[in-house]
Amino acid sequence: MTPEQLSELISSVLASAVKAGEVALGESDFPSAITVERPRSREHGDWATNVALQMAKKAGTNPRALASLLAARLEDEEGIRSVDIAGPGFINITLEAASAGELARSIVEAGAAYGHNDSKRGVNVNLEFVSANPTGPVHLGGARWAAAGDTLARVLEACGADVTREYYFNDHGAQIDRFARSLYARARGVDVPEDGYGGQYIDDIAQQVLADVQRDGAPNPLELEEAEAVEVFRSRGVDLMFDEIKQKLAQFRVEFDVYFHEDSLHTSGAVDDAINRLRQRGVVFDSEGATWLRSTDFGDDKDRVIVKSDGETAYFAGDIAYYLDKRERGADEVIIILGADHHGYIGRMMAMCAAFGDKPGENLQILIGQLVNLLRGGEPVRMSKRAGTLVTLDDLVDAVGVDAARYSLVRSSMDQSVDIDLDLLVSRTNDNPVYYVQYAHARTANVARNAAEHGVTTDGFDPAALNHAADTQLLGVLAQFPAMVAQAGELREPHRVARYLETLAASYHTWYGQCRVTPRADEPVEVSHTARLWLNNAVKQVLANGLTMLGVDAPERM
Repeated sequence: MTPEQLSELISSVLASAVKAGEVALGESDFPSAITVERPRSREHGDWATNVALQMAKKAGTNPRALASLLAARLEDEEGIRSVDIAGPGFINITLEAASAGELARSIVEAGAAYGHNDSKRGVNVNLEFVSANPTGPVHLGGARWAAAGDTLARVLEACGADVTREYYFNDHGAQIDRFARSLYARARGVDVPEDGYGGQYIDDIAQQVLADVQRDGAPNPLELEEAEAVEVFRSRGVDLMFDEIKQKLAQFRVEFDVYFHEDSLHTSGAVDDAINRLRQRGVVFDSEGATWLRSTDFGDDKDRVIVKSDGETAYFAGDIAYYLDKRERGADEVIIILGADHHGYIGRMMAMCAAFGDKPGENLQILIGQLVNLLRGGEPVRMSKRAGTLVTLDDLVDAVGVDAARYSLVRSSMDQSVDIDLDLLVSRTNDNPVYYVQYAHARTANVARNAAEHGVTTDGFDPAALNHAADTQLLGVLAQFPAMVAQAGELREPHRVARYLETLAASYHTWYGQCRVTPRADEPVEVSHTARLWLNNAVKQVLANGLTMLGVDAPERM
């Protein structure tokens, strides 16, 4: 019996009590869902619910009285071994071994679908993440947002959402001008401008532009007027840089559905259309020759310029148009992952959302990703050989591989800075979390192979044979996977998947040391061996499902 099935059973029992006149609740008072959780102490049973505490006041009684009434009914239900009342009215439930053990069959039969739910069914989510300027390699912060953003997308899809992964291509503005002039300078063999971009990658791209021009039979840009030459380096250099960014992200197992060009907002008239839409809503005004959004009406600390007095649009105007574009493409929820330096931007973005008549925090959600510190031997890794002043995605992957890089970047909450120890991530010890989890999966595969060699099959599964305390503990952890996935999606906290997998791996390793799947040499195959093969295979499936959500391989051998 899963927690979800138990929740439905308790709801049914409560409904029966209402129908029998034992509990005075109207239809509007009835809970939409009943929470079932694992007790902190296993002595208190397999599962606990606070439904009596929730409903007693509406039912005109005290929590313990309502709990006692429900407990009496629950004890008569199939699969329930015992029900106890604790404290002010908590209901603690212990399942029959067979009822608990059936979970192993449910997981194996569900396969890759186990853990999926419908909590976000019918919701169209536009998830924007990374969106690094195409002026250099993806830095370490961008790598974290790539891992966390892609994992969040996978979690939301597991919750039934229709997710569009989107990359905002910043190809409009001063940073592109500086990039082009930096390329032009290095092509001529001179230092980049003071506000330009440094690093070996600038030299590499500049030389590639010259090689491509020669291959195509186009004029040598170094023989052109400066403005014309800079434009050549802009158009070709940006494409080269962005192609590399896409390639590196793909190697990091991050693919996007949409690459949206910022410049298109200005060339298509989308910016003007968005401003006009806001003007029609009466939230735009003109003052001192400029056009302003009356954002203080929606909680911002000051009104914001969207068209400057010289007629140029402010950067914020592009954000306004881009948000509207996403909504008009069908996004119910627009989620944006931004870097720590964008924290002060949230107020104006939420005000803009409200100005369109949308709900901040619902239609627009902004997640802030904090910094990543890379360590080796306890000392900071401060500089990339290629990027010059930044540590890049490539640096991390080259040091530890894609699996360890993705796992380490996503296992901590995005709103917390994180230290990553390169020496730890290449170690084959239990202190290395990705190794610990992957090894657990490889161990389940090895156990299944050994079982086959000893004649243990999945035929004749008796869930009641899963009656050891370690069996019960492991089943309890497995049962929590669907609720954890739903919670990770609801709270936008993909790190919960990694932390859950570490808990499951620990429980499995403990179980492995206490319960046998294969008989000893002088023993026959018994029903307990078959049952524990099912449980082993259930763990294997859940580990694989969780690692897939993280974009990390689930190895069969290590």
